[in-house]
Amino acid sequence: MNKRSLANARFLMCPPQHFAVAYTINPWMDPRSWAEQDRAFSAKSQKEWTRLYRALTRLGAEIELVPPESGLPDLVFTANAAVVLDGVALLARFRHGERRGEEPHYEATFRKLQACGLIGSVCRLPDGIVLEGAGDCVWDATRNLFWMGYGPRSDAAGREAVADTFGAEVVALELVDPRFYHMDTALVPLTGGEVMYVPEAFALEGLSAIRDRIEPDRRIGLASEDSVRFAANAVCLGSTVVLSACSDGLRGRLQERGYRVVATPLDSFLRSGGSAFCLTLRLDRRSAAVAAPAATAA
Repeated sequence: MNKRSLANARFLMCPPQHFAVAYTINPWMDPRSWAEQDRAFSAKSQKEWTRLYRALTRLGAEIELVPPESGLPDLVFTANAAVVLDGVALLARFRHGERRGEEPHYEATFRKLQACGLIGSVCRLPDGIVLEGAGDCVWDATRNLFWMGYGPRSDAAGREAVADTFGAEVVALELVDPRFYHMDTALVPLTGGEVMYVPEAFALEGLSAIRDRIEPDRRIGLASEDSVRFAANAVCLGSTVVLSACSDGLRGRLQERGYRVVATPLDSFLRSGGSAFCLTLRLDRRSAAVAAPAATAA
């Protein structure tokens, strides 16, 4: 198990003052049911977000905040803001018009992070390419590669843009189940090298790619009871897995592998098709090429 120090773990989050389910761009979103209990759901979402924030800080993480903005209810899902690795931020471009207003807001945030020295450089995607940040481009530190989802929300052509920007391998997998519309809803690498994933989310070619690159004893396929709770949309810090909820069976499987499971319910955000990973963006990811010299120097 990788038990490296978490002293440098740093996330980007956005308080949910303006979060709501105001439109429908995935199967989980039902604006009418939200509107019926808007005040109660809004209050609940703030409590849930705060518990997640506190859970991460208790684990030693540092958190930078995006200022919330009226009219941008999904700004809370900061995983979609950019792909970040080795101090480089590749800004997202959104598929749906309802979220495109987030783009300048996120860019302004990253320019401020750059000015503070927390980000080295900020890049834009080539014209015409849609890629929704780390939501569809999940870093696997064990294998030193990105798992990239395409189809519902990102373009397959994003693979070349990510590979060119970061000089890293990018494994692009087609997502075929509309419930799992981003890669981060369908797959999450853990720090010990295991990967939790939702088999039905992927085309057959994608499942073959997963099986080719991940050893059988490190593959943790999720059953429906866990996949629909977005157990794959988890944050893994050291030997701790933070998620909204999971079955007793999955908890046991993770504990057998040396992980501690921290469940912090995020039901309000599940109504919008998001959970723990969606609500965070890791800013301090380092590739093997960059991390190795730092480790030697230490």
